[in-house]
Amino acid sequence: MNTSVLKMCCLAAAVLFATSCKKGNTDNPTPAPPVTTTTTTLIPGYTDTAGVLKALTASKFGAMGFAVTYNLMANNADYRNTVKRHGDVVTFGNELKEGSIVKSDGSYDYSTADALYNVCNTNGLQVFGHTLVWHSQQNAAYLNGLITAAGNPGVGGTPGPNLLASSNGDFQLGTGSTFTNWQTLVGGTAAATYAEATGNSSSRALQVTVTTPGVNGYDVQAIGPVVSVPSAPPARTINFSIDIKAAAAGGKVRVVVQNGNYLAYDITPTTSWATYTFSLSVAEAAATIRLNFPNAGTYTIDNITASDPSQGTPGSGAAPATAAQAAAVIDNEMKRYITTSINHYAGKINAWDVVNEVIADGNAAMRTDANSGAGSNQFFYGKYLGVKYDQDNYVLKAFKYAKQANASVLRFINDYNLDYSRTKTDSLVALVNFINKDGAALVDGIGTQMHISVNSNKSNIDYSFQKLASTGLKIKISEMDVAANTAKSGSFTADAITLAAQADMYKYVIQSYITNVPAAQRYGVTVWGVADSDSWINTAANPDVPLLFDKNYIKKAAFVGVKLGVK
Repeated sequence: MNTSVLKMCCLAAAVLFATSCKKGNTDNPTPAPPVTTTTTTLIPGYTDTAGVLKALTASKFGAMGFAVTYNLMANNADYRNTVKRHGDVVTFGNELKEGSIVKSDGSYDYSTADALYNVCNTNGLQVFGHTLVWHSQQNAAYLNGLITAAGNPGVGGTPGPNLLASSNGDFQLGTGSTFTNWQTLVGGTAAATYAEATGNSSSRALQVTVTTPGVNGYDVQAIGPVVSVPSAPPARTINFSIDIKAAAAGGKVRVVVQNGNYLAYDITPTTSWATYTFSLSVAEAAATIRLNFPNAGTYTIDNITASDPSQGTPGSGAAPATAAQAAAVIDNEMKRYITTSINHYAGKINAWDVVNEVIADGNAAMRTDANSGAGSNQFFYGKYLGVKYDQDNYVLKAFKYAKQANASVLRFINDYNLDYSRTKTDSLVALVNFINKDGAALVDGIGTQMHISVNSNKSNIDYSFQKLASTGLKIKISEMDVAANTAKSGSFTADAITLAAQADMYKYVIQSYITNVPAAQRYGVTVWGVADSDSWINTAANPDVPLLFDKNYIKKAAFVGVKLGVK
């Protein structure tokens, strides 16, 4: 059985948890000792286990959700049927995190996530996307490799030959609106024309005028030459450069490199000539470069180059990537992952955690490698793209890219310990208000994870809901569980009194959510797991029973606590 769940989180109840915990990604964890929890020992007040959660909660906060993993949903009928019976929506534990999607060559593999989506969709469950940008569970080796490849070759060095030099990447070959090695297409209901224009630094360039955009972004496209990558596969980091000018601001040009794999980079050109550079990890020896025009407007294109820095030669003064070079490649890759993932699930996943766990503990500054400690597969986007609350930062960029990818998708920011630290809650709200300043409407909602315990501070829980609701945004309880083994004892047994205390905490949280968050802002509650035996908290060293169902998928007192909370 695969019980790999889920991701890093710190349980920080003031007097109960002295150390932080991680949601691991272990495929074969050591089985936890069985913890007995049965409905026969429930004390009065928490014995009425009748009902279906999604029916009970519908009128108070809409969607009832559970975190799920592929192996359990696909192979455990009790697990799957419990989720289907009691839930409206699911969040994937690991399957949509960058480290699960991005391969070492930079290509994206959504096969497991797609399979899980199909299981959930077949069973009538909506999917909440989790997560697009996070510091943990990254393919850190790939991301750091992009920075290395962006280094300066030095004086007298070369960046590698232009792979499009003989293929008319500069549009000089051909006559009129015909360009050698380029095929211009207009499909579907789109209307567009292609023409010759004066280039940025040459007499000839490609110009396209889109009068009616197509339904698909590729309905208006120019298919160009092959990017011949030496020695690929394996993947090579290829540096691209393209000059673009638009007649009016606000349009888009999507550069696609595609054979079997699909790589894309979106450019929002200005009304003056500008050179746009970016890097893609190309894993195919021969992939075609394409220009897609999804928006109306007139665009002039010139001087497309593609170079393999590993084929270049270092010169005097060769140096690692500068801060600007590192920022450029990481900005591009963050945008690529956000854009590709949202587009991959267009029409399927309509709400995403765009950024996850952005506020550090302690002084509640934005998270960096300096204030978050070391860990495997960690990569801190803010180190390269900014972590100032009142300046351009990686969170602001991420939300801009998500909105550009699909403005109709709801965009959430998600964090933990908001129920514990008022300072952290205040910091998150300040960040959200900055991102949404002047009516930008980039952040649609806030997720508060609520990995809490039976003795969590109820006053702080109330404060967090009140403060988050003051933003006017949608508020979601995104990853709730209630730890019962507060002493972290290896011989823990869940007695009736403990289970009743746990049920009371579930009840209190639901009541506080309903009381302190206006109905229009409640986006639902997701419990982080299904049965106690599946929980990331329940380990061999520290057994626990944090969820609503016991190991046999029988309703616990905690289930009744949720039920009583909605009344």
